[in-house]
Amino acid sequence: MSLTGFSQIALEEDIYDKFESKFINIDGYNINVEMLGQGKPIFFFAGGPGNSHDYMQGNFGQYYKTNTVVFIDHLGRGLSDNAKDPKEYSIQNDVHITEEVRKALGFDTIALVGHSYGTIVAQAYAIKYPEHVSKMVLINGFYSGEMWQANCDSYNHYVKTHFPEMWEKITALRAEGYVSSDPEFSKLYSSVPSKFVYYHNNTLKQHVPQKKFRGWNSDVYYSIIGKDADFFVSGSMMDTDFRKDLKNLDIHTLIIQGRYDGVSTPEYAIRYKTFMPKAVFEMFENSGHNPYLEEPEKFYRLFEFFLNIKH
Repeated sequence: MSLTGFSQIALEEDIYDKFESKFINIDGYNINVEMLGQGKPIFFFAGGPGNSHDYMQGNFGQYYKTNTVVFIDHLGRGLSDNAKDPKEYSIQNDVHITEEVRKALGFDTIALVGHSYGTIVAQAYAIKYPEHVSKMVLINGFYSGEMWQANCDSYNHYVKTHFPEMWEKITALRAEGYVSSDPEFSKLYSSVPSKFVYYHNNTLKQHVPQKKFRGWNSDVYYSIIGKDADFFVSGSMMDTDFRKDLKNLDIHTLIIQGRYDGVSTPEYAIRYKTFMPKAVFEMFENSGHNPYLEEPEKFYRLFEFFLNIKH
């Protein structure tokens, strides 16, 4: 694959000021959608589950110059309404909302770009509505509940072996019956350094707006992954398994993976080559969970080449 002639469109510090919220009423809830640009539409899906669209907009919003870019705060995230019942937070509902947004905006086909949990939504949507998907980009993603469980096991092993002092406190709380969703436990667990997310520079930060916003909603996370999400997967993620469906999915797909990702581990990610043999699979040898931050030049060149973005 030759990338000659393609170059990255520069990130814009004031990118958030260029977008405006448009609220679409779906099933009685106001869902925040931010769209800008002209040309072929690209829908972006954030990680978590529980993250707002903001960091995806910060890293990909600049493509309004060449495409119509669409960022969605799914139910309970960002500026969108909260669910009346936490059971409404699910992978299936995220897919449903995505389809309703597509119809409301009047697009026939869309390209999908998902990061981390966002790849779950992208794949689930593509499997259910393949006729409406032109291309798909999966960045450090997951294809099953089993893989997500491996993610939990991976970073817990990392914490245990690299931060034994913190692990001792964690296991002490668990011995008393605390689980991930308990505030006291969550506060301790979230204080673990996030080196397993990066290859070498864990001071890198996502591009997010300076204004106040709801960047995270733990209720969404624990509803979809389970109340003890850092250790045992349950929720709607537990029964997720795209492997058989991916083999029959005839959508041009780019799969990006970081060699040192301690979240979406290469041990499992490499198996995408079996499930999606026609997909383009690229391992980023100097990245963890966020290759667009750690190897931006290579990342954006490949991203633009695959989506045929010219400028």
